[in-house]
Amino acid sequence: MRPHHRPTPRVTRLLGSLLLVAAAGSFAVGATPAPPSESEAGTRRLGEVVPAPASVEPGGSPYRITRATRIRVDDSRAVRRIGEYVADVLRPSTGYPLPVTSRGKGGIQLRLAKGPFGAEGYRLDSGAKGVTITAAQPAGLFHGVQTLRQLLPAAVEKDSVQPGPWLVAGGTIKDTPRYGWRGAMLDVSRHFFTVDQVKRYVDQLALYKVNKLHLHLSDDQGWRIAFDSWPRLASYGGSTQVGGGPGGHYTKADYQEIVRYAASRYLEVVPEIDMPGHTNAALASYAELNCDGVAPPLYTGTEVGFSSLCVSKEITYDFVDDVIRELAALTPGRYLHIGGDEAHSTSHEDYVKFMDRVQPVVAKYGKTVVGWHQLTGATPAKGAVAQYWGLDDTSAEEKERVAAAARNGTGIVLSPADRIYLDMKYTADTPLGLDWAGLVEVKRSYDWDPGTYLPGVPASAIRGVEAPMWTETLTKSADIEYMAFPRLAGAAELGWSPAATHDWDRYKVRLAAQGERWEALGISYYRSPQVPWRSAESR
Repeated sequence: MRPHHRPTPRVTRLLGSLLLVAAAGSFAVGATPAPPSESEAGTRRLGEVVPAPASVEPGGSPYRITRATRIRVDDSRAVRRIGEYVADVLRPSTGYPLPVTSRGKGGIQLRLAKGPFGAEGYRLDSGAKGVTITAAQPAGLFHGVQTLRQLLPAAVEKDSVQPGPWLVAGGTIKDTPRYGWRGAMLDVSRHFFTVDQVKRYVDQLALYKVNKLHLHLSDDQGWRIAFDSWPRLASYGGSTQVGGGPGGHYTKADYQEIVRYAASRYLEVVPEIDMPGHTNAALASYAELNCDGVAPPLYTGTEVGFSSLCVSKEITYDFVDDVIRELAALTPGRYLHIGGDEAHSTSHEDYVKFMDRVQPVVAKYGKTVVGWHQLTGATPAKGAVAQYWGLDDTSAEEKERVAAAARNGTGIVLSPADRIYLDMKYTADTPLGLDWAGLVEVKRSYDWDPGTYLPGVPASAIRGVEAPMWTETLTKSADIEYMAFPRLAGAAELGWSPAATHDWDRYKVRLAAQGERWEALGISYYRSPQVPWRSAESR
């Protein structure tokens, strides 16, 4: 059953709670400001944002976007592109022309400047004369724009003219992310999703300052990217999916279009070719990759752990070299994910031998190895990243193996399956998803700390957080959205916001305000009873 979405009226009420107040560099969480003045009526509180900003200093008059507003940018091409992005968001709902110009002052100003912003941080200053977003890098400006969107009424996201008013609360937000890796994984192998469907998800991820799109491009049920060196991988191995549907694959141009589009939203694509297990689509496409030289049939079920590349055959490493070479050439990002999970049909000895040979191939083509945390059962390459997908009750021995690798220099990305696997059912009645890791309601997905989750892992080894979406039961964009929202917003906050801001009771109120924004954007979402969603009558 899908939630029923009513048309979203103009927002006329306030959320009624301020998230953060910064004073002398420390956080005052949950402070209650004075009631808004008459001039601020209809204004969202400064800081009513997901992810929670690092520092919020409310004060002064709000800025009102009007027909006279200009979007002012630096001369650089990247800043102008972000200015045009802002205009594209605001024009349909406001009906205002909002020209993008490098002249004059006031209005909405985007500027690059030196400062304590890092690669992705920003400062947002709002007052009666305008809103200025300042950052050291374009990514920071783009993230600041997402904050600006959330400070405006949800109706700003609609694609038809709305009545407004378009007020941005006065004050200053200073914001930098806690972690540099804030990811979301989309499995396009169990069910295939088109370029346009992936782009839609990219836009939704960008709203919450996610900066990594991990694409799971191969599995037992389908190989989803064409390579010149092994053409049957896509044409035959990509010809089906779970349940026996038609499958599909990306051409090289398709994949490059996804990479370009993600980059325009400041997301880095991390492609994954899973190996040595999860490889039935490849084994079915080329008999010589099998130890017995016999190709198995294509697979459309959902079992795992039954397939393996033939570790003892030299052609296996010719195959791996070709695939990694072609994929690396198409991928400007720093990382290439080689999977490594659930290789139950590969002996431990063969697994270690395989990883010892494959990791240097990734380095040869200029990429950094990422693998699921089973990689720590071998010897992770220097600088490698291990993605942990275990559970709260995963054995202490397995957790310690990951921690030992982390202490030895391996970076850790946290994706605990019983916390932020977005394909886990919310409740027993959830019509989509799986429950092998348990039921994961919204509070459970948010209420943990990446910095302390794995015992023995140094804080310096935690690269960040990633929320995977496996698609055994998902066939359309609305399915992805229903399972992602609202949990994705919490995962993004865990990756971005300071630990000091982490508080479920305050977060759920901010989260509730996102519901009407999702409705305005046409995003399907789960109306968890744990979240105090606003009724249409109260808006």
